[in-house]
Amino acid sequence: MSLSVGFPNAAGITIGGKSAATIHALSDASADSAAQALGAQPDDSKQVRTGALGLEEPAAQPKAADNTSITVKVLLKRLKELQQQLREQEQQLAAAQAASYPTPEAKISAVSAIQGQIADTNGAILETSASLIKEMANGASTGSMVNTTA
Repeated sequence: MSLSVGFPNAAGITIGGKSAATIHALSDASADSAAQALGAQPDDSKQVRTGALGLEEPAAQPKAADNTSITVKVLLKRLKELQQQLREQEQQLAAAQAASYPTPEAKISAVSAIQGQIADTNGAILETSASLIKEMANGASTGSMVNTTA
């Protein structure tokens, strides 16, 4: 069973005494330092790219101003985390279905438990998506723009 809580003003929430903006900035800073430690170029683009590796990159696209609200950023981050969690649970389910068990009831029990977790995660994804859509609609009604680049 899972519990989801919605906050009408997520920008006012503090985690460990730090605001969401501070945590986001610290997360970006640690990601940058991790990229430097791995030898990544500081100007690496965070845009999603498709195609074969090693081919020349397309012409650089101008960066749009990031007017995305903190709430939208937090919801997008949570949505990505939930999607990753769902992928992991689906792998666990496949492993549980392929594993051998002493009795059919044991297999049913193990598979059902993972299916329940997947159902909870799907519900959380739906709730987060609904909150994201609502927040984006609120932002659109106030005239702000949402940057949809990854």
